[in-house]
Amino acid sequence: MEPEDKSILAAIYASTLDPSVQAYDRLRAKLPVGKKFFEERIKRLAEIGMVEKNSSPPKLTFIGRDALKVVLVGGVFDLIHPGHIHTLKAAKEVGDVLVVVIARTATALKIKKDRKIYHDENLRKELVESLNFVDLALIGREGTLYDTVEFVRPDVIALGYDQAHSEKDVAENCKKRNLNVQVIRLSTPIPGSKSSKIKEELGDTIYGI
Repeated sequence: MEPEDKSILAAIYASTLDPSVQAYDRLRAKLPVGKKFFEERIKRLAEIGMVEKNSSPPKLTFIGRDALKVVLVGGVFDLIHPGHIHTLKAAKEVGDVLVVVIARTATALKIKKDRKIYHDENLRKELVESLNFVDLALIGREGTLYDTVEFVRPDVIALGYDQAHSEKDVAENCKKRNLNVQVIRLSTPIPGSKSSKIKEELGDTIYGI
């Protein structure tokens, strides 16, 4: 499959989860292609069974979805730092589509009560989706992590090097929901780069800029 076709399938997939941005607009944000090129490729992908014929907006068939390897990463992302960049880039290299789930403020505080969060979830989502290698940023669903996993239905869940979840627990909880997901742990060349450490050293001064 040509890279442009995979990018189109990825854009359609992302717009299925977040219809607020159309697939063509998502594609244009990453590739300088015209509408005619997009429409012709959609027709071609429909002919080979990867996109539903005459669907508006375009939708992936099972074959089209299976052609993509979707990687999910979750986190708070209150302060984007080099550790985040390395982790997210490493996650993107594992598959074709990178979906980043932004923890709701209430959820983040439930996990760590003494955590200080400076930005609300919508602003944190905006920060993450500004990274050009992120295909889709979503705010986590109400409920547990696995409600979001069930919504996204990724092929891979990539855990950050310092996240508390264990690969075994995540895999077992996914299996209980009939989700066949590979769970991996990402490493980082800069393990000392952590939001908590940066906040501790800089305090509120960084937000007064």
